[in-house]
Amino acid sequence: MTEALPVSEYAFPGPLRDALVASILRGEKTTTTSLRLEYELEDEPLPRVGDRARVIDSHGRTVCIEEITDVREVRLGDVELRHAMDEGEGYRSVAEWRRRHEAFWHGDEYRDSIGDPDFTVDDDTVVVLVRFRVQPRS
Repeated sequence: MTEALPVSEYAFPGPLRDALVASILRGEKTTTTSLRLEYELEDEPLPRVGDRARVIDSHGRTVCIEEITDVREVRLGDVELRHAMDEGEGYRSVAEWRRRHEAFWHGDEYRDSIGDPDFTVDDDTVVVLVRFRVQPRS
């Protein structure tokens, strides 16, 4: 029963989430990046290979099931091009990927969500790189 699965949310509800979910459904987005800090703040374990979750859209509707196929922790400065390209947002360089991610992490909405109005990332910030595959909803 899919309702028993945990929820996987991409970005915040709104245009960015809608674009990311659409990219997942088209099969273009097969990786994602989060900050290790997020798991620490929520006191949540890191994802593990084989974990499954319901991907939801901006309205909270389940659109598909993702299954984690790889999890790595790396320094932000060490993210490679293959991961960035597989995020399905059209990145052509790690620098472009990083600029867009920093804009998100340094944005007011993200900073409010973690309770730190001055939060910033740097090369040594630990990120969690997740690769997943989509399973049909059942």
